[in-house]
Amino acid sequence: MASGFYGSPIVGLMNKMFVALIDAPLIGPVVRRGMINIRYVGRRSGKTIETPIGYRRTDDGIVINVMSPDNKTWWRNFLGDGGPITLLKFDGNDRTGHAVASRDATGRVSVAVKL
Repeated sequence: MASGFYGSPIVGLMNKMFVALIDAPLIGPVVRRGMINIRYVGRRSGKTIETPIGYRRTDDGIVINVMSPDNKTWWRNFLGDGGPITLLKFDGNDRTGHAVASRDATGRVSVAVKL
């Protein structure tokens, strides 16, 4: 469960703000160069979840660097063999790929998405 700042109600408001920016007609294309909404199904809950994330492009997809991974749980859905993920309005279309999360020796977490 998220704690501290990431467990506060302000995070929900910020996420709504980022979703609005991502979807905005004029500024959305610029914002989507570094942020996108993702959709996935929780492994244990079975619920479909959507959330905005920051990313960087790679040759075959994107990489999501998870900020404060110990305070967030969404990325754990992609441990081990990983799982399906959808990037919403990525280059104008919803794109489904395969995401795999990994933690390095320093504790940083990244999620690699291959499209």
